[in-house]
Amino acid sequence: MAQNIPTKRQSAFGVFVKSKVKGPTIQQTGVTKTPKTPSKIRRLSIRKSTRKIKHALKGKSGSQPVAAHKEVPVSQNTVQGEEGVKLKGYKMKTSPARVQEPQHTGSPEENSIGKSNIKTNIKGSQNVQAGQKFQERIATQQPQKRKPFGIEDSDDKTPVKRVRSDTAKSVQSPAKAVDVGEVEDSTVEAEKMFEWLIHPVKKEKFFSELWEKKPLLVKRHLESYNDGWFSTGDLTKILHENDIQFGRNLDVTTYEGGQRETHNPPGRANPAVVWDYYQNGCSVRLLNPQTYSQGVWRLCSTLQEYFSSMVGANIYLTPPGTQGFAPHYDDIEAFVLQLEGKKHWKLYSPRNDAEKLPRFSSGNFSQEEIGEAILDVTLEPGDLLYFPRGTIHQASALPDTHSLHITVSTCQRNSWGDLMEKLVPAALTMAFSEDVEFRQALPRDYLDYMGLANADLDDPRRKAFLDTLQSLLSRLVNYVPVDAGVDQKAVEYMRDCLPPVFTKKERACSIYGCRTRLERGRVVGSVDLKTSTPVKLIRKGAARLVMEGEQVFLYHVLENARVYHGAELQPIEVPPEAAPAIEHLMHSYPEYVTVDSFPLDHQQDKIDLAMLMFEKGIIIAQEPASVDN
Repeated sequence: MAQNIPTKRQSAFGVFVKSKVKGPTIQQTGVTKTPKTPSKIRRLSIRKSTRKIKHALKGKSGSQPVAAHKEVPVSQNTVQGEEGVKLKGYKMKTSPARVQEPQHTGSPEENSIGKSNIKTNIKGSQNVQAGQKFQERIATQQPQKRKPFGIEDSDDKTPVKRVRSDTAKSVQSPAKAVDVGEVEDSTVEAEKMFEWLIHPVKKEKFFSELWEKKPLLVKRHLESYNDGWFSTGDLTKILHENDIQFGRNLDVTTYEGGQRETHNPPGRANPAVVWDYYQNGCSVRLLNPQTYSQGVWRLCSTLQEYFSSMVGANIYLTPPGTQGFAPHYDDIEAFVLQLEGKKHWKLYSPRNDAEKLPRFSSGNFSQEEIGEAILDVTLEPGDLLYFPRGTIHQASALPDTHSLHITVSTCQRNSWGDLMEKLVPAALTMAFSEDVEFRQALPRDYLDYMGLANADLDDPRRKAFLDTLQSLLSRLVNYVPVDAGVDQKAVEYMRDCLPPVFTKKERACSIYGCRTRLERGRVVGSVDLKTSTPVKLIRKGAARLVMEGEQVFLYHVLENARVYHGAELQPIEVPPEAAPAIEHLMHSYPEYVTVDSFPLDHQQDKIDLAMLMFEKGIIIAQEPASVDN
């Protein structure tokens, strides 16, 4: 007899009724909409404004106006379907050269001694002795040791961690890795990617001291460290070869005189039009580079498995001496990688506790609203800047060079509170069902002593009411279906996910590499999975088994689009007795297991389940599975 899902799990999952509402969308806050104006007038206006900017900059030196830099996380998402069709007994739901920073040459005391105005016309033995004593004092004074590269320049009490490193040359960039073999363990690959991202900071220290707490600046002194992910040449190619739309895929923006404006005309972002805006002082923001860039796709899809949260990216190209965005904060954890040119950044602490780790991005701030900067720095190619959500920031390109950077973002709507939004309603549903006290009527006269007007009322009935409510709330914890709530949060995450990037070997051993074809009216190269065929999940986080009501679904990301929410999730409804076999695959990862090892009673059931998952790309075989017959 086939194994069933344990009763305990069924009761925990059974609280949930499948939601038909689409997952949360990502809003672009802080964007000032301009009135609908003919594109010619709009472009003439921006040219005129840009000339004013350039004229104002002529003859100036030193600090330049600071631009705001708006991060809008962009990733992939799908929405589950509603109808179903039968397939093999299973139901498918269709629903320029870098300038080195000056090195530390000693403490202020050392410098003051070295520059002392010592009189050279010393007269008499008294002055000679004084001079000798002075020289002895210099000789015995201990100079301050310069910090070696690769350690923090600041302690735990400072608002920003600064790290200098000259060890970046020893680290191989994942962007330059040769596509060989397969991803043996996606969790290991994801960890390596994150370690590369924050090098030389150790990941344990990052999460214990910096994550959600304070910004991190890494000056790597190696221009090529971030090479390979994206370039201005890539942007030009994307504009020429793809249907890039203003507003949907790309924005052109300015920030002048404290005013942030978006100058998007309607329609396609043709290269000549985009570069005309850029030449006249507009910043260019590419909203979904992972859709068009293989490198950015791999970067985001790998890191999403590390964070168990959507990872998106934006590309920002800023003309020399200009700025495109007002000061603001975002609702994501941001990792800024400087790719080309230089950019001057300023970071500011959240203005109050309510703005720490916010759930939503802010609007635009004026310079008077944000206080003093906790970090004022110029990023150069190879550098990294991380800052938590809620950190106010603004940035501007230097007068003598353009700036290109990528912002990698994660942890949007992924807090304990977001999880509890799912758990508390489910707990109430279960409590209503199982505890009669939750269904008892409120006191007949409770309106007489409860409510704001009665808040200061000294009435024993009020105390009894509050005691009863507190007792019920404390008992509500016993009905929280934690695992079921986590599964529903996971479904939202998978709806946002990018599909994995296959290596050449993985593609050859998956459904996408099968050589099935029609020759002279005869099908050749059919897929041939046997009970002895070794298989495994394509990625550890690529699929998840979820129970909704009395039904069991296998959610997966293999058919997700590279456009955010560009395709619907396609979960597979499976018989409950097949769930242990899928769990067996998940718990065996990253090892291969034979189809015969599936805990099912009948051989044909094992092959049917393996074929279903293979045909959806969820599993791969150890060797190419198609044969010429």
